[in-house]
Amino acid sequence: MRFPTSFRFLALALPLFLGGCASTREDTDYSSVSANAFVAANYRAADALAAQLKGKLAEDKPLIMATVVNIDALEQTSMLGRLVSEQISTRMAQNGMKMLEMKLRNSVYLKRNGGELMLTREIGDVASTHNAQAVVVGSYAETRDTIFINMKVIQPTTNLVLAGHDFVLAKGGTIRSMLQPY
Repeated sequence: MRFPTSFRFLALALPLFLGGCASTREDTDYSSVSANAFVAANYRAADALAAQLKGKLAEDKPLIMATVVNIDALEQTSMLGRLVSEQISTRMAQNGMKMLEMKLRNSVYLKRNGGELMLTREIGDVASTHNAQAVVVGSYAETRDTIFINMKVIQPTTNLVLAGHDFVLAKGGTIRSMLQPY
């Protein structure tokens, strides 16, 4: 039986067409993550910090990411503070910076449900112990409708601010839920 030319073309082209339309789960996941306003804001903050740090840091020494804390209670954080810290650290690593994962270190005090909380007096000691050239710190303040976030990269030996970035998040349902105490 002989098929028409258009049918033969379709039979040959269909697998190629469908293969070209297929995307991996990773592609789908990345596009949904990069389209999320919360993730995008954190990535923009990390990109801004990285741009300011160009030429100021040694490539072979790591940075430490402290947990972003509540500005009104510096010993407290929330899911929001921990997630901002995680995403900024991730993005800085994607930008080629050596980020030291503190959750894997036994010598750093990890406050239950708090993350890697560091006060100014602790920064120098922790950075020295882990041979870190800088520490990324941050705080957030919440109002009725917004969250103000301040990020800084501090040189622990001098307490000089090497880079800084401020950004604001709308306090919608998802953000509001991340501020709830545990």
